[in-house]
Amino acid sequence: LRARMMILILAPTLLLGLLLSTSFMVHRYNELQNQVVNAGTSIIEPLAVASEYGMTFRNRGTVRQLINLLHRRHSYIVRSIAVFDTDNNLFVTSNYNYNSSQLRLPNNIPIPNSLMLTYRGDSLILRMPIVSEYNLSSDKPPEDNINNRPLGYISIDLDLQSVRLQQYKEVFISTLLLLFSLCIAILFAYRLMRDVTGPIRNMVNTVDRIRRGQLDSRVEGHMLGELNILKNGINSMAMSLAAYHEEMQQNIDQATSDLRETLEQMEIQNVELGLAKKRAQEAARIKSEFLANMSHELRTPLNGVIGFTRQTLKTSLTPTQTDYLQTIQRSANNLLSIINDVLDFSKLEAEKLVLEHIPFPLRETLDEVVILLAHTAHEKGLELTMQVNNDVPEQVVGDSMRLQQVMTNLLGNAIKFTENGNVDIHVSLRSHTRRQIKLAVEIQDTGIGISEQQQSQLFQAFRQADASISRRHGGTGLGLVITERLVKEMDGDISFHSELNRGSTFRFHITLDLHEGMVYRQPTMESLAGKHLAYVERNPAAAQATLDMLSITPLRVTHSPTLAQLADKHYDILLLGVPIPFRTNMAGHQDKLIAALKMADQVILALPSQSQIDAEQLKQLGAKACLAKPVSANRLMPLLLKETPLALPAPVEPVTKGSRLPLRVMAVDDNPANLKLIGTLLEEQVEEIILCESGEAAIAIARDHTLDVILMDIQMPEVDGIRASELIHQLPNHTNTPIIAVTAHAISGQQEQFLKIGMADYLAKPIDETRLTQALARFYQHEPAHQQKTVSVINALPNAWEGSINWPLAIRQAANKEDLAQELLSMLVAFLPQVIQRVQAIIDGAEDGHIVDLIHKLHGSCAYS
Repeated sequence: LRARMMILILAPTLLLGLLLSTSFMVHRYNELQNQVVNAGTSIIEPLAVASEYGMTFRNRGTVRQLINLLHRRHSYIVRSIAVFDTDNNLFVTSNYNYNSSQLRLPNNIPIPNSLMLTYRGDSLILRMPIVSEYNLSSDKPPEDNINNRPLGYISIDLDLQSVRLQQYKEVFISTLLLLFSLCIAILFAYRLMRDVTGPIRNMVNTVDRIRRGQLDSRVEGHMLGELNILKNGINSMAMSLAAYHEEMQQNIDQATSDLRETLEQMEIQNVELGLAKKRAQEAARIKSEFLANMSHELRTPLNGVIGFTRQTLKTSLTPTQTDYLQTIQRSANNLLSIINDVLDFSKLEAEKLVLEHIPFPLRETLDEVVILLAHTAHEKGLELTMQVNNDVPEQVVGDSMRLQQVMTNLLGNAIKFTENGNVDIHVSLRSHTRRQIKLAVEIQDTGIGISEQQQSQLFQAFRQADASISRRHGGTGLGLVITERLVKEMDGDISFHSELNRGSTFRFHITLDLHEGMVYRQPTMESLAGKHLAYVERNPAAAQATLDMLSITPLRVTHSPTLAQLADKHYDILLLGVPIPFRTNMAGHQDKLIAALKMADQVILALPSQSQIDAEQLKQLGAKACLAKPVSANRLMPLLLKETPLALPAPVEPVTKGSRLPLRVMAVDDNPANLKLIGTLLEEQVEEIILCESGEAAIAIARDHTLDVILMDIQMPEVDGIRASELIHQLPNHTNTPIIAVTAHAISGQQEQFLKIGMADYLAKPIDETRLTQALARFYQHEPAHQQKTVSVINALPNAWEGSINWPLAIRQAANKEDLAQELLSMLVAFLPQVIQRVQAIIDGAEDGHIVDLIHKLHGSCAYS
């Protein structure tokens, strides 16, 4: 209270005194400052005018006399005067003992147009330009007159010490007056506080004694006004506290007893929580083991599917069989990639999904998804179309597998919930910069639609719009949740519009980087100029997608919904789209083909997936080609340009015994399918193989045989691969035998673990044939025979090419025919000077319209060396 009263009494006085003193000091400070500035201005302005003549004629003497005269007259305030020319060089100065660099303008600041003030410590530097007077006889404005140019500038250093001294004096006097007023106020405040705070202090002491437990303490003495009321209240409070004290003590005793019981219960709960924590940790460990085992169990059958598909593709197949096997291979690879990511995502921490950032062909990536799901759509009688705008770039950088996963989820849902009609895909360019594009994808169907009430549940995990949908169509309800997450990870968004019983439209936008290292060039289409193509397609959406695709070609295109409605002319090419659903048998296809052959030189059929079984027979009847619907540019354009469509490499002929590595390799795997696949791969690579289905059998065979390399499965019953490897390395004849780990586990960092325990290498299932070949070659200590035969060819090449040719791969690309591989390499070496000459000519400015063909030929030649 004393401090509060002191503040209330002194604060107004102090505040008023501070305001008056501050106002006076600020006023005097500015007044003295302005006096100095005015004095300096009265010196520098006449001096700038008077110096014009001397600066114009570069008369240093005249200018020096002027500045010396003014310096002497105002020496009490002027430290130095200097004149600088337009090049910021010192012209003259009145004080050569003074550091003139302080008066010079910095190099990056131009000569000022008017008075310029600069404060620097106890100095005030004034700078004024010296300009030529305006020529009154000239009609030009001052800014255009040549006489109005700057001749230099004057700098004056004024001493502010005397001004500062006067300012400090004013501050000192004001402070003394303020302190005197404050002392008077303190005397009056002390008198007032003594009359008020004495009784209050007495009451405070009484309250403090009551606080310490002396409940019989009372406030004594005579007091006036509100202080007397406060005294009576304190005494009444003391009596009430004495009455309640006993009751409070009883309540405290009861609360203490209750608290003791609560603490005992908490101890029991802590023990239970500890046990629950251990159970949760054990459950997490079991879950991790379960996921690891599931990784093995899921990828083991996929290993067989992918491996034997690759082996089958090496045999002689029809194009239809090749297409089916390629679809199986792509589907299995996509499923394997998804399983890997889901398992890794579950084993590691959540929210750590990392997208790939690699170049990929956009149209081909989207086309793979459409081809994969086209069979399902055609089986339901749905027309599946995809329209990609021509301005969409071909090569982009991103995660192609995740984009395919998003497309597969949305397109699969559209096909699943559509009974008849169309499922249409439209891909466009929403926006683009030099390095990025914003891709817009729209998937529209004519399916069952979604009600407004059900739309709110679409992007919830394990939820579907209708509970009966999962029974009718299947699904877990996770597809759209994963899709939304992936789209957001790709810096995009997803939305939809749906009407019940009328269909749905899903739209998503994603951000992709442009592939700066790849310049996509449209194939030359001069061969199509002047040709007339007839296109027959009944479905409007499918027709529009193909017509947009053909719009970039020089073809004259005529479209008709049916063959009967097509104008009776003769066409160079006729693209005939068979409608979906198409229930006509092979005879119906033949009738359409015969009618089409009468109208065109070449007929290309676009068939539903189910009709691809008749493709070979239709081509024998005269069709140039049979494409699977929907028609894509990657498959149609090569046919129109009379090129060979993209396909897998030609089947590789079986490796002869003489070209195999002279190794004895043992493969160990508890899964018969995987063991058979590994054996099939090894038969093509080495001369002798031994197959074992358990770790015990592998140890027994290793004890009795000398082995060059061992391929060991990790997860096996009884004796696992790690234990079997340790026991084999303890055998005298296998101390240094290389053992390659083969596993389907998806735990990251396992390769380092295998190498640490003594294994020589690591192969993940499904086994990549190239990786297997490299591993076997690395552990083969002797030089293969085919390399000895080709020493002369390799040595004939420049030294810089030594690491650029993969000779084992070149032999495999040449169907394991060494003579053919040498001939192809020799042709490449002979062809390179021509390439260098033409490329150098283009660099020098020559035009070459066939450079794309040259690059294509070079690319094909390099693929075999």
